[in-house]
Amino acid sequence: MQTDLSAALDIGGTKIAGALVDTHGRLVVRAARPTPADKDGATVMRAVAEVIGELAAGPDWSRVAAVGIGSAGPVDAATGTVSPVNIPGWRDFPLVAGVRALVGGRPVVLVGDGVAMTAAEHWQGAARGHANALCMVVSTGVGGGLVLNGRLHPGPTGNAGHIGHISVDVDGDPCPCGSRGCVERIASGPNIARRALAHGWQPGPDGDTSAAAVAAAAHAGDPVALRSFHRAARALAAGIAATATLVEIDIAVIGGGVAGAGDVLFRPLRAALRDYAKLSFVSGLTVVPAQMGTDAGVVGAAAAAQQSRLEAFAPAP
Repeated sequence: MQTDLSAALDIGGTKIAGALVDTHGRLVVRAARPTPADKDGATVMRAVAEVIGELAAGPDWSRVAAVGIGSAGPVDAATGTVSPVNIPGWRDFPLVAGVRALVGGRPVVLVGDGVAMTAAEHWQGAARGHANALCMVVSTGVGGGLVLNGRLHPGPTGNAGHIGHISVDVDGDPCPCGSRGCVERIASGPNIARRALAHGWQPGPDGDTSAAAVAAAAHAGDPVALRSFHRAARALAAGIAATATLVEIDIAVIGGGVAGAGDVLFRPLRAALRDYAKLSFVSGLTVVPAQMGTDAGVVGAAAAAQQSRLEAFAPAP
């Protein structure tokens, strides 16, 4: 029997997306349900089961070799549990066991959503061809993942590369994670907007106070909006440079809603990176926008499943 597909789940606070993905990264079958994030854990799991059921209903299901899950975090791949901040009903929820019971004994791999995005960008997107990369999602939060020596590096719990909680301002604002001055506390969309409002930025007649509205104001030349994006860019640059210095990445890929600001973010980010990445072995570091868009989660979850399966059958060194 041909087993050339991976089943993939991308679980977030708004949507549970699923797909069957072939070995070239193409989505053969899709399914999705809204995430009932305000309901109890069993109700959320039923939505997951509905997505899996839709994927499994067609003839292509017999070709599925493994299942990958990319979930909002925190996740713990070692225990197969998830505690997404934006899904309160799931705290230490045994997601892997629940999915395994639905997929006929196929192996199930769990990674954080930032790691899934990284796997997608390395396999089919902006980090393709790079052996050492950092990929980031800058949106409501700031997440990320690493590729080292050509392989996805999720770490023991599936959270490696979580750049959002590197501290780049030791005397900075307290972060909900318990630290201070984290990248996320400065560079996430809500915090870009929060800083702009605190320093006198005025939203337009529609009252929109989102980071996208701040970005639009920055594009129009509003000095307060520009300063808020410049500060976010410096925080990102400091975190990227620290990561590059530690593990010698040569490219950083940035996706997520905040990356949609374009040059308002990327121009000051690249300038700040020149200030922080001074050592010879990181001075050639490049920063580029992500390419995979909304399919990154399922494509990346499939890539993580494929890598895990290949490693399981690899000969011992």
